[in-house]
Amino acid sequence: MRFLLLAIMLCSSLLVMPSKSLADDNLQSIIIEVEGNPSEHKRYLETYHPFITVIATYEKLFNGLALQGSPDQLEKMGTLDFVKAVHSVQTYETTQTLEPIIPFEEIEKDSPDMVLPPELNNTTYTGKGITVGVVDTGIDYNHPDLQGNYSGGYDVVDLDDDPMETLETEGIPTNHGSHVAGIIAANGSLQGVAPNAEIRAYRALGPGGSGTSVQVIAAMEQAVEDGVDIINLSLGNSVNGPDYPTSIAVNRAADLGVAVVIANGNSGPDNWTVGAPATASKALAVGAFANAHTAPILYDALSGKKVPMTLMMGSNPWDLSMDYEIGLADEDKLNGKIALIQRGEIPFYDLAKEAEEKGAIAAIIYNNEEGNFQGAITGPNEQVQIPVVSVSKEDGEWLQEFAKEENHPYIDTMYEEVPSGIATFSSRGPVTVNWELKPDVLAPGTNIVSTVPGGYMPLQGTSMAAPHVAGVIALMKEAKPTWTNEQIFGALKTTAVRMDDEAGNPIEPIGQGMGLVDPKRAIETPTILYNPSLAFGKINEYRKTQTVNLTIENTSNQDQTYSFHIPKKRKGLSWKLPMTFSIEAGEKIEVPVELSITSPQLEKGIHQGWIELDSEGETYHLPYLFINETADYPKASGFEFTLKPFSKNEFVYRLYLIEDTRYVEVELYDPQTLLYDRTLLRLEETQIGMNEGYLELRDIGQAGSYLAVITVQLEDGRFESYETELYISP
Repeated sequence: MRFLLLAIMLCSSLLVMPSKSLADDNLQSIIIEVEGNPSEHKRYLETYHPFITVIATYEKLFNGLALQGSPDQLEKMGTLDFVKAVHSVQTYETTQTLEPIIPFEEIEKDSPDMVLPPELNNTTYTGKGITVGVVDTGIDYNHPDLQGNYSGGYDVVDLDDDPMETLETEGIPTNHGSHVAGIIAANGSLQGVAPNAEIRAYRALGPGGSGTSVQVIAAMEQAVEDGVDIINLSLGNSVNGPDYPTSIAVNRAADLGVAVVIANGNSGPDNWTVGAPATASKALAVGAFANAHTAPILYDALSGKKVPMTLMMGSNPWDLSMDYEIGLADEDKLNGKIALIQRGEIPFYDLAKEAEEKGAIAAIIYNNEEGNFQGAITGPNEQVQIPVVSVSKEDGEWLQEFAKEENHPYIDTMYEEVPSGIATFSSRGPVTVNWELKPDVLAPGTNIVSTVPGGYMPLQGTSMAAPHVAGVIALMKEAKPTWTNEQIFGALKTTAVRMDDEAGNPIEPIGQGMGLVDPKRAIETPTILYNPSLAFGKINEYRKTQTVNLTIENTSNQDQTYSFHIPKKRKGLSWKLPMTFSIEAGEKIEVPVELSITSPQLEKGIHQGWIELDSEGETYHLPYLFINETADYPKASGFEFTLKPFSKNEFVYRLYLIEDTRYVEVELYDPQTLLYDRTLLRLEETQIGMNEGYLELRDIGQAGSYLAVITVQLEDGRFESYETELYISP
């Protein structure tokens, strides 16, 4: 939990700089985690540390206190016996601002590539009487389309009751929370999915759209305390585990009666890319559905190589009609070339602006780690005029070699018609450790037009898909006020429309969950399947029989008959399903679904598919999944290494492990030459889940930027490794 930097799904990799110095008489804010009763510790602090102000007490989702005082006074908090950890709430300063925003009348609303939020609402309901908490970057509550439905909130970054988006005078400005809020409940020129729902804003992510996990949890706690009906979390990290602190907090919020909706992540299309808190078992994780659209790709006719591209947020469209030469970013002049740039610590805006100033006609930023990424070119007042896209590391390295060829070849732009389906960037499951299916459902997530400070903007990502579902739940709560959150979630899953590929075959469950949400079908459903995604776990024995008890409710006013389709026989699998059965009107029963697996007769890895349940002319598609012995899931993730708050000599490290290990080693390499530099850390006593500890400054070596290679030796002797960029501050 401690000090984890959470990145909004759609935020750019902008450099967020803390203020360099604060006078001792200036007030700072921290959040402390404590052992025991936070209220008792509050009284202790008020008695024995009167110069410390206790701003808030947290005891629903985690134990902690928000404090304010001078740096000298706050530094003493870390020495108190009951304090587990100190989380700094930093002040930021920068001159960055947002690019010009599009007025509503200039939005190409009739374009098939643009999606307006109310298109999903196929009901007569508007979310009236329902309150949605948006835990995000704050919102522009002065926006004419948001101010009518805004009903307050809290700022956990600044610890006050003003959850406004970060303004350009305060740091790198933000617009993400306003966009999310508009999708849910805008009510003006633009309508949200639930235009009469109330919005409460909880600013957990500050300048540039980043913040700590403890701020996110504190914001959720405040939302629960305020009595919101729904919480939307369009944020996350890369840790694929069900017991991560933010996921645990989400489950606790669900236990307290709040419906929590979470973006599944933008790290697709690879498997195992869903990250916390979307991994929470009691939340509704949402993947991104993409409407049919036209997409530009780079194409080399000689090799037949195609390079898909993702347009950066805030970029002009890629509309090149000729072939162009690829130029490398370190060239002095890029006149008439497409600039190729590797992602690094420099903000995307600065990289793109430099390429433009060198004469580039367009810019491609390629990833410095595996997979695709979403980015934004928000920056100073002068907007980048050239189109800017992102590509994967693999494709970027291919383009780099292509650009180095002696005859300086040119590359074409082609335009392909992309059918509707799952957005390529949408993260896939499953979840490690408990092997559950995520996402649960899909919702529109590409080119979504919504509110931002000063106007409107189309954005894309699972950050945009999640608030569509939060809005749908508001509609359902209005339509079905007696339904529990479990019934609402079950109805949404039961009636979601399963997606097929171009050949007519169902898309894998780990990409779509139950499919695309349909509000009207969910409200009118005669049947609710409470747990239709059947997770049979990980199989390590020669033969194992697993049973999932499927809960089925007949919500109609007449008895219903149900029957399973017997799945096709497959070597190594044996299903035991009940024969035809009936459920009385308004009744709910449990039905055992049994699967016997003979492990040696099946390949190792992910096994998934669908079984079908018929009832009164309806067919319900139930996805299933199990892991045979092992799979290519990450054995370690989420490595962090940061300076301990109020310390100049001690660093804290954290690493999330999926399996038992013999040891873990973190080695540092020069990021340019890839030459080995030193071993930073070796752990021989580890546990599944979060592993953390401290290192003294004298033990870590020279400050600077490094490529960190994390190597894990598993209990069976196998080695797994992954790499990440690491900056050690001086």
